[in-house]
Amino acid sequence: MPTAGSSSERRAVSPVVGVVLLLAITIVLAGVVAASVGAWSLGSPGPQATFDLAVDADRGEVCVEHVGGDAIDVDDLSVTVTINGESLSNQPPVPFVGATGFRDAPGGPFNAAADSQWTPGERATFRIARTNTPTVDEGDEVVVRLSVDGQRVVSLETRAT
Repeated sequence: MPTAGSSSERRAVSPVVGVVLLLAITIVLAGVVAASVGAWSLGSPGPQATFDLAVDADRGEVCVEHVGGDAIDVDDLSVTVTINGESLSNQPPVPFVGATGFRDAPGGPFNAAADSQWTPGERATFRIARTNTPTVDEGDEVVVRLSVDGQRVVSLETRAT
């Protein structure tokens, strides 16, 4: 029979200590992973939609057609227009009826009197006034960016005709 402090008794403790240490490390790592995953905020994806852009330089008219995909709530929409890389001095505050830098009331869902849901098949138009700089001329590169609640939905680019 082994006496206290013998080598066989010391060897029996080593595997138990090793298992306890492995369990402790596993629990700590599981906690770190759980905290990391919990810290990630998986926000809802923005609307997915397809659009076409046309710009008539003679009329200063910008036409954006909702071709397909999710409906867009115009109340949550922001529109940014650049001409040849330069932002308009007055951006369209959609929805609106009269705004500085724009002629007439906009058409379609950009008009404040229209339904706020922009659905496939609908066209939204607005006319840039000559007092809004830069002005749009034939051949200019026009970029229109649509964002919902600060999340970009699409960036459209065309040449003014």
